[in-house]
Amino acid sequence: MMVVDDHPIWRDAVARDLADDGFDVVATADGVASAKRRAAVVQPAVVLMDMRLADGDGAQATAEVLAVSPSSRVLVLSASDERDDVLEAVKAGATGYLVKSASKQELGDAVRATAQGRAVFTPGLAGLVLGEFRRIERDSPAGPTLTERETEILRHVAKGLTAKQIASRLSLSHRTVENHVQATFRKLQIGNRVELARYAIEHGLDE
Repeated sequence: MMVVDDHPIWRDAVARDLADDGFDVVATADGVASAKRRAAVVQPAVVLMDMRLADGDGAQATAEVLAVSPSSRVLVLSASDERDDVLEAVKAGATGYLVKSASKQELGDAVRATAQGRAVFTPGLAGLVLGEFRRIERDSPAGPTLTERETEILRHVAKGLTAKQIASRLSLSHRTVENHVQATFRKLQIGNRVELARYAIEHGLDE
């Protein structure tokens, strides 16, 4: 993983804590340009991103990193819990958003969840994000129509459940769940389960 923060003492401390928790910190960066350059080389599975950087902001850096390392997942760790910062980070492609008051255990758990493609937010921020995307959906032209079953399965995908877990909860076969997931991929023109989970979260389906 990679840690991006413009404060060297904080950046090094976080990287050290993550390494002590078993994470392989392969790179650090202090700004947009260095984050993009290093992400292109190391292709980190998870990027821990600050919102205030030496040469820009975390939303810009998130977009730049994902452009050169599309498989990376970005978790923002910032002192700011301002609405605009949170929404800009998510719109840029961040999977989750924590404030820096999070404990070491909360941070470690959040990084693990992010690595699995699950959205993680500091309590209170998730509702803000979901509310905003619901508003956008209401104000936007109608998108693809999903069946009731597809929507139900999509809710479980957004919560990070596997196809087998969803099948067990809904008393369906594993194959039936996978067929519904693939049908949803086609309707939404989405390529994988991570993108599908992001769609569900952005449209308020993970409650």
